[in-house]
Amino acid sequence: MAMTPELLAYYEQDREDGRLRAGRGRLEFWRTQDVLRRALPPAPARVLDVGGGTGVHAEWLAADGHRVELIDPMPLHVERAARLAGVTARQGDARQLPLPDESVDAVLLLGPLYHLADRADRVRAVAEAVRVVRPGGLVAAATINRYAAVHDMVYQGSYLREGPREAAQAALTDGVLFGPGDGFTAYLHDPDDVPAEFADAGLPEVTRYGLEGAFWLYGDVDDWLDDPERRALMLDAQRRLESVPSLLGVSGHMLTLARKAS
Repeated sequence: MAMTPELLAYYEQDREDGRLRAGRGRLEFWRTQDVLRRALPPAPARVLDVGGGTGVHAEWLAADGHRVELIDPMPLHVERAARLAGVTARQGDARQLPLPDESVDAVLLLGPLYHLADRADRVRAVAEAVRVVRPGGLVAAATINRYAAVHDMVYQGSYLREGPREAAQAALTDGVLFGPGDGFTAYLHDPDDVPAEFADAGLPEVTRYGLEGAFWLYGDVDDWLDDPERRALMLDAQRRLESVPSLLGVSGHMLTLARKAS
C-alpha cells in the first residue's frame, strides 16, 4: 500500500491536522498525549516523530521541552512542521530512517503502520525504530483497530450506503480498507496481531493502550470534550480502562509501547 497516488492526494488536502484538533478527534489526540507523557523520559529527550504529519504531536512535545525531529514522506507536511518552534523536519521513509544507530531517546510511529499493508514492511518500520533508539529507549506505535471502519461508518451513517459498507466489511477479513470516495486507504490491525509484529522487530515485551475506548462512539462525545470538567472525567475513565484486553478492539486506535533492551 504505502503512499499511493490516491493517498498522496488525500494528504495533500491537509485534513489530518484539523482532524485531531476538532470534534471527537480530540479524544484520540488527548489520550495519545496522556499515554506518551507518562512513558517518555524527562525533558529534554531527543524524540523522533516518524510520519508525524504537520506536527500535531511534535508541537506539544517541543513545548514540553523535548528536542523533536519529525520525518514524513509528504513535502507539505514537512514544510509546515518545520515552522514549529523547537522542531526540525525532513522527508523520509519509516522503513529506512536517515539516522545513525542508537541516536535518539524515543521513536514515535503515530501513523506509518496505518499505510503499510505488507506485514514485512510493518516489521521493518518497527525494526528501524529499534535500531535508532538508544538501549532502554521508548518505541511507541499507533495502529487503527480492525473494527474501526464498521464502528465509524455506523456512527457517521455512511454504513447505509453500499460502497462504504462493502469496504468496511472487506477490511474485517484482511485488514485492508480502501476508502471509497476520499482516497484514504489504510491497514487495520487486529489488536492481538501487534505484539507479534513488535516481537519480530526485536521488542518481545509490549504494553497496549486503547486510546478512545467506546467513548468515541457516543453521540454526545463532543459535548463532553467541550466541557473541561466532563472532559477530565472522560479521560480519567478511559485511563482506567485503557489496557483491559477485552476492550482494546473497541477503540478506534491502539497505542503499543515497548522499550529496547538495555
